[in-house]
Amino acid sequence: MTNQKLTIRPEEHKDYKDIVSLILRSFQEGTDYSDGTDIIALVEEIRDSKYYIPELSFVAELGSKVVGHFMFSHFPLSPAKEGGHDENPTSDIVMLAPVSVHADYFRRGIGTAMLTMGIEKVRELGYKGITVEGDYHFYHRVGFRTSSEYNIFPTSGYPMKEPRCMMCQQTYEGSLKGIHGFIVYDMYFNA
Repeated sequence: MTNQKLTIRPEEHKDYKDIVSLILRSFQEGTDYSDGTDIIALVEEIRDSKYYIPELSFVAELGSKVVGHFMFSHFPLSPAKEGGHDENPTSDIVMLAPVSVHADYFRRGIGTAMLTMGIEKVRELGYKGITVEGDYHFYHRVGFRTSSEYNIFPTSGYPMKEPRCMMCQQTYEGSLKGIHGFIVYDMYFNA
């Protein structure tokens, strides 16, 4: 990583401007599918929704510089691939999205450190599972597996082309037993 100590803490309103800059650079320089503007819109949409969990939205800092951001939000599974969520925003499952590391700090272990701490916090708060859509090469390293292994199925977008990109993680052995459904993002315009 670096000689500085990485600090991971809940995001605060004062961090929002730094988070926007971080997301733009992270996605523009680290992906070939987003310039980051849609990701910023998703973060703002989650924050304004009933699915937002303030204590599970984090920044990572080196010194006083924000070098990472990630958030978990309530994510009720749909009973059918066509969608349809329970109106109750709480669920046993949380969604991890988005995850951003400042482009100047790629490949220094920051993403792994952030997610290791975040997954532990999700576990402490009693959630049974976490969904994430992304690079399975990275997320498998922190305990995620293809979601269909847990009877949780993708319904649209990139995961349909590469099902391994839709993943889940149990928070403890057997925690997802009896939980099944479909990942449908119809509660978000920007997902």
